[in-house]
Amino acid sequence: MNKPDSCPISKEYPQILVAHGGGGKLMHELIEKMFIPTFQNPLLESRHDGAILELGNTKLAFTTDSYVVDPLFFPGGNIGTLAINGTVNDLAMCGARPMYLSTGIILEEGLETNKLRSIIKSMGQAAETAGVKLVTGDTKVVDRGKGDGVFINTTGIGIIEHNLQICPASVRPGDAIILSGDIGRHGVAIMAKREGLSFETTIESDCTSLEKVVLEMLEANIQIHCLRDLTRGGLATSLIEIAEAADVSIQIEENAIPVLEEVQGACEILGLDPIYIANEGRFVCFVPPSQIDQTLQIIDSHMLGGQACVIGTVLETGTGVKMKSCLGVNRIVNMLSGEQLPRIC
Repeated sequence: MNKPDSCPISKEYPQILVAHGGGGKLMHELIEKMFIPTFQNPLLESRHDGAILELGNTKLAFTTDSYVVDPLFFPGGNIGTLAINGTVNDLAMCGARPMYLSTGIILEEGLETNKLRSIIKSMGQAAETAGVKLVTGDTKVVDRGKGDGVFINTTGIGIIEHNLQICPASVRPGDAIILSGDIGRHGVAIMAKREGLSFETTIESDCTSLEKVVLEMLEANIQIHCLRDLTRGGLATSLIEIAEAADVSIQIEENAIPVLEEVQGACEILGLDPIYIANEGRFVCFVPPSQIDQTLQIIDSHMLGGQACVIGTVLETGTGVKMKSCLGVNRIVNMLSGEQLPRIC
């Protein structure tokens, strides 16, 4: 006789919601209560953007991601550029040099071949820019109405060429938290395209690969403690995840976080908070205070706009994330329980 399902999330949510994939509290609970207990092992429990594998004297980073963005094409990119850059960035956040990718592409019957050609061409261009090779893959076709055009999975392998342990467990009190640039553009660009919203200027996604800036930081001997790209759940969720994994308290300053005026305006119209909106070309890094200036200089040399800045620090006591508002009042930053912007990556 089969044992009754003992998974807590099955009792709380008998059916999966869109919000379970949004990067917030529900996705976090799904991972913590179902996936991690089932597949429990030390590599998975690191809760990083990828797994660090040691094969003899070689250290590799290994990661995978799937992309279901709607619409397929948006200002600043498409699902193809997103699929390549997203997985390259996850490898870079592990401190690895991205090397090889695989892809799995699920096509819906009826998709225009010209659209597919544009997506595949974009994937090739993005891979060339990032210096990676796509070496294997798989293609499937599903019935009309069952696939939403195209779904793409990419898996990546990178090589780690240093002895740093770049992960949440390496975060230390006193670390400076550096943000690589303005936030919120990707999510707002997707929402504007999807809903047919128009603003005075077109808001473009920040979708780009980040491996070059990270590799230069490593070559400059920046003692990076942790890196995280700000995808689903945005800046807020990324910092909360790091604080929980490292068991530390993080203090950030709202006034220090750069948001483009047009993005801020769109957020006010749509009732969104920029710190929770996904990005596809932004990251935070945790470094010793003595290396702040050098780190900012390197990041600004790679990121258009030169808006890298210190947004906070790791405190000696406590856990979680607090943000000092524009009014000078501290508030606790929590994960969103619902979904601000579904299907954005």
